[in-house]
Amino acid sequence: MLNPRSAIVVGNWKMNLLIPESVALAEAILEGLDKGSPVQIGVAPPFTALDSIRGLLSGTGLSLVGQNICCEAKGAFTGEISASMLKDAGCDFVILGHSERRKFFAEDDGLINKKIISAQTAGLTVILCVGETLEQRENGQTHAVIKAQLQKSLQGLSRPDMENVVIAYEPVWAIGTGKNATPDQAQSVHKFIRDLITGSWGMETGDAIRIQYGGSVNPDNSGELLAQPDVDGALVGGASLDAGSFCAIIGSIMNTKREEA
Repeated sequence: MLNPRSAIVVGNWKMNLLIPESVALAEAILEGLDKGSPVQIGVAPPFTALDSIRGLLSGTGLSLVGQNICCEAKGAFTGEISASMLKDAGCDFVILGHSERRKFFAEDDGLINKKIISAQTAGLTVILCVGETLEQRENGQTHAVIKAQLQKSLQGLSRPDMENVVIAYEPVWAIGTGKNATPDQAQSVHKFIRDLITGSWGMETGDAIRIQYGGSVNPDNSGELLAQPDVDGALVGGASLDAGSFCAIIGSIMNTKREEA
């Protein structure tokens, strides 16, 4: 059975690039993309470049993505960005629960749940990141860790709410390390995630939800990863900072989907 879900690829630029560099990268990506791409594509620049990138993406079909939000709607929270501010800046999506936020900023699933609710209230689609550390994988805890992350982060969401959620499975041991899960490993965890979603929100939601893979995705492994039946896209880190690599990843995914069809 062919995968009925459209692929989604997002480049997470993290804390890199000044405004001129961000603009140059966005321009190079737009120049290098196949204009007939059926893949949904998004880029997540640093906050300072959102407005500049918004203008470049207008009318192109590419989505603007925020890297994080505060869980509060507004108020005396110096240095924070609200969901409505991202929406006002032109964002369609926001990345939440990334392992770097969990590790370096002590974000737990309860806080992430509050952020998800705030994001959806403002009209943003959430890309929720989940994943295990190397120690957890070696101890056979992968499923237990991901189940807990999903259950706590998505607590209280209805079936209609889940229509505005994308899951990104990012094994922590593969982020920025050059290592990545094998296609079989990725498929196994993605299938586990889909089964969990189905068990909590029903078959229709489980079939429809898109699950990305992230973790040292590059042009050489992206096609094989995306050929797996439950892998619906990629959340790309380092490789998204190079327009040629990012466009090559998208091209390999497009070729894979054409072969499936």
